[in-house]
Amino acid sequence: MKKTVILAGVLGAFAASAHAQSSVTLYGTLDAGLLYTNNAGGHNNWQQGSGSLSDTYFGLKGTEDLGGGLHALFKLESGFNLNNGRYRENNTQFNRQAYVGLQHDQFGTVTLGRQYDSQVDYLGPISEAGSGFGNNLAAHPFDNDNLDHSFSIKNSIKYQSVNYGGFKFGGLYGFSNDAGQFSNNRAWSAGASYTTGPLNVAASYLQINNSRTGNANGAVSAGASNNANLTAEQQRTFGAGVNYAYGPATVGFVWTNTHYDNLIAASQGGTSFTLPGGSNLHMNNFELNGRYALTPALALDAAYTYTDGKVGGANGSGDPKWHTVSLQADYALSKRTDVYVEGVYQHASGELGNAGANVAMINTLSPSSTGNQVAATVGLRHRF
Repeated sequence: MKKTVILAGVLGAFAASAHAQSSVTLYGTLDAGLLYTNNAGGHNNWQQGSGSLSDTYFGLKGTEDLGGGLHALFKLESGFNLNNGRYRENNTQFNRQAYVGLQHDQFGTVTLGRQYDSQVDYLGPISEAGSGFGNNLAAHPFDNDNLDHSFSIKNSIKYQSVNYGGFKFGGLYGFSNDAGQFSNNRAWSAGASYTTGPLNVAASYLQINNSRTGNANGAVSAGASNNANLTAEQQRTFGAGVNYAYGPATVGFVWTNTHYDNLIAASQGGTSFTLPGGSNLHMNNFELNGRYALTPALALDAAYTYTDGKVGGANGSGDPKWHTVSLQADYALSKRTDVYVEGVYQHASGELGNAGANVAMINTLSPSSTGNQVAATVGLRHRF
């Protein structure tokens, strides 16, 4: 009898230990509110918004301790529209991230699957639209630098280092998965960041090759399921930024430069722009952002972005420009739930190549019929 009790106790302790070394977590963000736009295709628009600040999504993530500082991990993450429950990408359930990998406490992490690039990982956290502030409406026109993570990279292998005294680095390669055409819809990126005390600096690079050539199984989704607002035969994006925290205040600056060569498709808020084949679009974004915590619960933040564009090629030229200003107040009801109010103004000028006069197009919203657009939203956000 004693032996049975002892054996049961040992088995119970072993099961508890095994359970403690593995974990699976359900997590996500729900963001909904009321949104007003003064000009959406020439009309005022009142609507219920989903994800005006943060994307609405849910996910599963887990780890298993393999011993010796080695861990197995996975993540499955799906974005959707809270208003109607539809997935953000057609016919794809885990449309944000889906990967599995190994992590070592000393040597870093290697993961395989669908993942975000280094723009999102390293530069995004210090941008107004990135994961640090989480302000979708304030993203740069067309989200041309992907700091607002409009798309993720499929068929990718990623490495991320451990933290070496504040310095981190990593890179990603997305395979085309197309037999005989290794570069047909492939992608790669690299980035690094350094944090010391209140100072944080970061830089990153992203390149996508032949993303519009009909290989829908490549690194970037194509056709009707494409989450990227701009599609070209080649995209090259480089960026750098810095932010500094002083007491309750944080101020930052981000610069990105994006080249789209042989631009094929452009869309914003579900509206397509006709740009003739062979057009090239280059965009420089200069963003100044800041946040101030009035109290532990109440924070104010603001951002201004100047975007200088150039359209060139055999089918016309142009010099589109955008000025975007956002102001936001956020009040935390708890550690997981907050309410917010925000206003965004954008002024556009110049010509968008043969597509005609440039128009204002606040990120995620239908473009204005003029060079000006104003949006205001009040909403509720819950994290779990």
